[in-house]
Amino acid sequence: MTGVFVDSFVYALGERKVLVQETAEAGRLVSAPSDLESAGFRWHHICEPGTGSYDLARRVTGELAATGRLGRVDAIVYATCLPGNANAGDPGEWERSRDVKHLMDFPAGRLQAEFGLSEAVVFGLNQQACTAMLGSVRLADALLRAEPGWNRVLCVTADRFPEGAKYEQAYNLISDGAAACVVGREPAAFRLVTAHQITNGGLGRAGDDETVGSYFSYTHRLLRETLDRAGMTPADLDWVVTQNTNDKAWQILARLLGVDFGKVFFSSMPDVGHVISADNIVNLVELLATGQVRPGQRLALVMAGFGLNWQCLVLEATDAVRAV
Repeated sequence: MTGVFVDSFVYALGERKVLVQETAEAGRLVSAPSDLESAGFRWHHICEPGTGSYDLARRVTGELAATGRLGRVDAIVYATCLPGNANAGDPGEWERSRDVKHLMDFPAGRLQAEFGLSEAVVFGLNQQACTAMLGSVRLADALLRAEPGWNRVLCVTADRFPEGAKYEQAYNLISDGAAACVVGREPAAFRLVTAHQITNGGLGRAGDDETVGSYFSYTHRLLRETLDRAGMTPADLDWVVTQNTNDKAWQILARLLGVDFGKVFFSSMPDVGHVISADNIVNLVELLATGQVRPGQRLALVMAGFGLNWQCLVLEATDAVRAV
């Protein structure tokens, strides 16, 4: 079997698991807690004050290393939603010294050094918002196709909101978290069939209501165009693994797309909220744990994010999925 493959999915969450009502009482919401609960949210995860986004990235990479799934990699694609999370340095040092090197303490380089990935080069991806994890897989695919001598790319996304932030965006309850996977040439659990992205920078300053309003038309267009690229129809999909957003949104989209809602999977939403760029990985891990994914099945991973960006991957399960 030839192509590019994806597996070794892991994720990590902020240490504090908090109920919607508790977050409302702490002044971290925009909406009434009852509104978020009616949308399907119940819990979310917040980092302790001493935990940074790089700590989350270390956790997922460390899990891969501890389980023997990290190995040698030729590149690291390190994706963040919030640009500030692309710097692991102390902002206070910049303020005290006015030396900009304190704004360029790159977490991807730290990760490379800490885990002994001395042959890996690094890439930072930070203008695709919540779609960045899917974007990192697409970039990894392009890198492998452009570099004949490369075999494996580590994709990592990690974000935590700054202290004092509201943990709600566009009516979604947010969790701090990270996720990782490995993209490579050797056959693995999933073959990457295709990837697609839409960006509309004109909507970059859209308000919450405008963002929600655009979600349906652009997600519909995204999935249709992605399936066209793959020579597929909605009926060819066995699963749609999507982001954790209002639980009624995909009931509507499934009807618009002609997809059986029973194939739409986002079971982690009540327990973890919207984990910024990691939702697809979190939900895919949960789907794999059910044992329902079979070789030959095709899955669409769908995500929307600020910018505004929409991205989709289509994966095909291989025989190796049985071992996951």
